[in-house]
Amino acid sequence: QIVTTMKGFVILFNILPLSFLKANGGNVCGLSDFRLHGDYILGGLFKVHVDRKFNHVHSKPEAVQCREFDFSASGYQELQVMRFAVEEINNSTSLLPNISLGYEIYDYCSDFLNFMVAFDFLSTNFTGSLYVTKYFKDYQPKVTALIGPFGSTENIILSPVFMAYLLPVISHGASSILLSDKQRYPSFLRTIPSDRNQVRAILQILHRFGWRWIALIGGNDDYSRNGLQALKEEMSPYDICVAYESTIPTEGPAMGSLFSNITILKINVVIVFASKVSAVPFIKAAISNKISDKVWIASETWSLNQQLLQDTQIHTIGTVIGITIKVVALPGLREFVHSTMTRGWNGTCVNSPHIGTWETCNQVCSECSSTDPQSIADEDPMYSFSIYSAVYAVAHSLHQFLGCDAEGCRKSGTIIPYQLLQTLKNVNFTLNNRTVSFDKNGDPAPNYGIVVWDKTLPLYHREIGSYVSDPSIAFHLDEELIRWHSNGTVPTALCSLECKEGHRRKVSGVHTCCFDCEICPNGTYVNKTDDPYTCQSCEDDEWSDYGSTHCKKRTLEYLHYNEGISIGILLLAGLIFLLSGAIAIVFARHHDTPVVKSAGGKMCFFMLSCLSVCSLSIFCYFGWPQREKCTLRNPVFVVFYTACISCLAVRSFQIVCIFKMAAKLPKAYDFWVKNHGQWLVVATAIVLQILLCGVWIGSQGPRPFNNSALFKDQIIFDCNMGNLYTFVTVIAFVAALSVLCFMFSYMGTDLPKNYNEAKCITFSLLIFFFSWILYLTAYMVYQGKYIAAINAFSVLASLYGILLGYFTPKCYIILFKPEHNTPAHFQNCIQSYTKKISSE
Repeated sequence: QIVTTMKGFVILFNILPLSFLKANGGNVCGLSDFRLHGDYILGGLFKVHVDRKFNHVHSKPEAVQCREFDFSASGYQELQVMRFAVEEINNSTSLLPNISLGYEIYDYCSDFLNFMVAFDFLSTNFTGSLYVTKYFKDYQPKVTALIGPFGSTENIILSPVFMAYLLPVISHGASSILLSDKQRYPSFLRTIPSDRNQVRAILQILHRFGWRWIALIGGNDDYSRNGLQALKEEMSPYDICVAYESTIPTEGPAMGSLFSNITILKINVVIVFASKVSAVPFIKAAISNKISDKVWIASETWSLNQQLLQDTQIHTIGTVIGITIKVVALPGLREFVHSTMTRGWNGTCVNSPHIGTWETCNQVCSECSSTDPQSIADEDPMYSFSIYSAVYAVAHSLHQFLGCDAEGCRKSGTIIPYQLLQTLKNVNFTLNNRTVSFDKNGDPAPNYGIVVWDKTLPLYHREIGSYVSDPSIAFHLDEELIRWHSNGTVPTALCSLECKEGHRRKVSGVHTCCFDCEICPNGTYVNKTDDPYTCQSCEDDEWSDYGSTHCKKRTLEYLHYNEGISIGILLLAGLIFLLSGAIAIVFARHHDTPVVKSAGGKMCFFMLSCLSVCSLSIFCYFGWPQREKCTLRNPVFVVFYTACISCLAVRSFQIVCIFKMAAKLPKAYDFWVKNHGQWLVVATAIVLQILLCGVWIGSQGPRPFNNSALFKDQIIFDCNMGNLYTFVTVIAFVAALSVLCFMFSYMGTDLPKNYNEAKCITFSLLIFFFSWILYLTAYMVYQGKYIAAINAFSVLASLYGILLGYFTPKCYIILFKPEHNTPAHFQNCIQSYTKKISSE
């Protein structure tokens, strides 16, 4: 694509109408300011004259005359810096010992005119002609490298002409981000940082002072467009809003409208990212429109503009903070300018050996000799080192390519541009205590200064900070050095005042910087650094109050073994184990007595064993909840308690059968006795309960559970009940057996006193019912860590109900009423019951 474009330029150059070139005998100015012969020629393009008419229109096709435009002292100073660097290198005995550099410099006053200059640079060094060819591998143009032009737009327009030949182009002022694209500009390098770095420096300033409501103003050129676009791309992490954006107009009414919009939108910070050609009239218009009390952030092109700095009314617009290229002093430059300009110019022109029959009109400079050398030397030196280092970069690349040493260089008659480009990209040297090198995009490391304008200082400005790569990016700013226009306080630039702690921003309108404030509810927090617009939820193990900026860790609560209530319940559980053992011993020693036989005989030992096992399940309610503990806790209790209740029910049923049904159904009773019907019923009940527990555990059994919904600052770590339906079925089975047992015991209320278990069993069952009603009620209103203790207490109460209600009365008779524990006493009771029934 570049080659095709180049061919088009060459054809265009060959068919340009002669009326565009003023043919009159082939005079060209031979002024030494513009030309110096040497072994290797450097091209130079500098704006010695500037066309300040933005919309200049030619009335007829004619050659542009640079001398018709305004003389630029700064452009001429840049030209002198290049000459100074070349002569300094030529006088050096170490860099290029036996090689001389020359230069061919043109006044870049017009884009159209400089296409012809570009073709002259690309013409062969021997014939002065530019050949159309498909291959540029061995092509040797007149110039070895080109220094300049200054602006981004000029380079974007002109650089493609040189890219086809891979001729090194080193700009000292083109900072557009587009020029870092090596696909489009493979041989373009620069000694000024890319605007990407300048943009980041500006954003650091905005971030430092909390300015988030700004205006972006730029010129109608690539420098401004690319710079402002980069600003908008880079500012999103800083939460900055562009309240207003505009291009600097050229008409007065449009300028007034621009300032009115800034005022109406209450914008206090204005970023002017524009070339000095656009920025200077804009700032002057701000003064004339009486715009005041603003912060103006200047891009590097006009941040040290002497015309504005010396304006007597500049302080009325507010505070000006600028990004500058760090100035590096060039010893000897001032003396060089004075000596060369004092020699003057005689105004004569000589025949050009290369350009031929047309008169060049951009090497004529009548003001160059008439201008005071002091004014040239006093021009803004911001870009002087950029030009100086560009020339030295070419010299160092030649030094490497030509194999120079202390004895000299091996002269080469041919240097193809792409060969020099490779060494030029890799140069790395120190010049005036500053490292000069290029990255993969042909850009140098950022090295910016930050200045503030101050009319009370001799130079009308002072450096207050920096943005440099040393070697990593470092930003520094001393705000104590700034004299703010707002009574010494930092101006604000906000659409909405910052929300209080714990409040989120609720966007109102288009811009995210305009918002209302809303407090964050419980369980949420707002992190102003990460996301000030969202109340973020706390994690499950965290909590927060209303209006929080962070979450606190919840305390993990469970019932420890060493707590007082735990110790008490565990002691009671151990006591059950001891009481069961003691009762078993008493019953074993009196197993042949009527009381033990009427209580159930061997079945009593089975019941006492079940009660002991039930008491062991209480140990699973304390300590760190584990899967095994949760699984064993309730199933162990319900299975063995079911065994106890079934034994009581069977015992009650047997007594009722003996006294009321044996005579009526003798065969059924005989079958019951012979086949051990009581044990068969107990075993059936136990097996059914085990099956129900198996289904409960298998479907979704009890397991450890973090309950974070109850308390905001606690997590209750306990066992849940698993599948609710199967759990209710298990409990319902126990309850059904209890009701059945109660019914059988009630049927025996009129039996002999020795066999009447109604009171004992009723007491035991009432304790069971009341304890579990208490637990369920407590569970409905409280589910903290002590609910496990209440559950364990219900289990204890159920076990103590059987021990105290059923077994203790029997032990009392055995131990303290032995006269009631005789066969004779039981026979008397039975006879009395028989007489009573007979009389009825």
